[in-house]
Amino acid sequence: MKVPTGPSGPYRLLARALTAGVLVSASACSLHGVMRPADAPSLEPPATSAAPSLTDAQASAALITQGELGGRWSATQGGATWRDGLLKTRTDAPDCQRLLDGLYAEDLLGEPTGARAVVGLDESGNAAQLRYQVAAYAAPSDVDAKLAWLRTLPSKCAQFTSTDVRGGRLNVTVVPSVLPGVGDAREGLRLTMSDASAANAGDGSGAAPMLTLDFAAVRVGDRAVSLTNGGLGGAAQDSTQQAVQIGTQRLQDVLAGRPPTTAPVEPTTVPATPTTVPATPTTAPVKPTTRPVHPTTAPVKPTTRPVHPTTAPVNPLTGRPTEPLTESPADTDNTTADPADTADTADTADTADTAGTADTADTAQEG
Repeated sequence: MKVPTGPSGPYRLLARALTAGVLVSASACSLHGVMRPADAPSLEPPATSAAPSLTDAQASAALITQGELGGRWSATQGGATWRDGLLKTRTDAPDCQRLLDGLYAEDLLGEPTGARAVVGLDESGNAAQLRYQVAAYAAPSDVDAKLAWLRTLPSKCAQFTSTDVRGGRLNVTVVPSVLPGVGDAREGLRLTMSDASAANAGDGSGAAPMLTLDFAAVRVGDRAVSLTNGGLGGAAQDSTQQAVQIGTQRLQDVLAGRPPTTAPVEPTTVPATPTTVPATPTTAPVKPTTRPVHPTTAPVKPTTRPVHPTTAPVNPLTGRPTEPLTESPADTDNTTADPADTADTADTADTADTAGTADTADTAQEG
């Protein structure tokens, strides 16, 4: 007799089904609390709001002001007419044409992707115009690519010819421009245009530049400052360098939250003075040309006294002298005749004469 060792037939199938159900249930229980559908990570990254690298307020605060470049600069009165006449010219060299188009459209660094601010200034000295821009771009690499291309232009476009809308030909030269060592990267160019017909006149003098224009750009992170400065009267390179120096430092201060650094401002006008001032004599008070005249010499005393006779008077009748005359010591010492002495002398003389006359008369009677 054979003893069955397990279910057979329908019982065996039922047992297998029950066993499989228990295993599945056990597996589910063991994983409960370890991983649930709600705990699975999401396939979409969490939404983030990236802060802009430059706000409109920061861009405006980073602009330079007219006073920082000197008293000869003022707010612009509008775009100069030479922009259409000289920058809208055509040339066969692609890089040179791209340079002219970028100067005219003022987008040599490309179109900004963030905030921007622009200021225009006019110079009274040589009628130059300066356009200054602060803007944010997509990435620093985008700005660096534009700066690297600009660096090739002094060799690619050192000299070329362009044609204006009237068919006139212009000689164009491009040279590098030295900028202050500010910012993360920088590049500068100077472009000049002159009349090709005047340059080919054969007089050996060449043609004076019709337009001199500076371009400068400095990158600070993914922001950049750029400017054009120049005109028909020339471009002051010191103004270009000063704008780059001040503007870059100001942008860095604004981004760091520091008060903007400003350069000493030259006064545009002389401090007001009173319209009228106390009148001053046109001539100094006249001093007397002569002083009151004092006697140049003291009153002159007689150098000699009235002369007394050196011999005694002679009696005309007897021929004998009368009493001898003697001078008193007092008379000798006095340099000025005394009227009293003169009178005494006269009396003495009269007395002597009278005595002499009487003697003569007596002698005659005796005879």
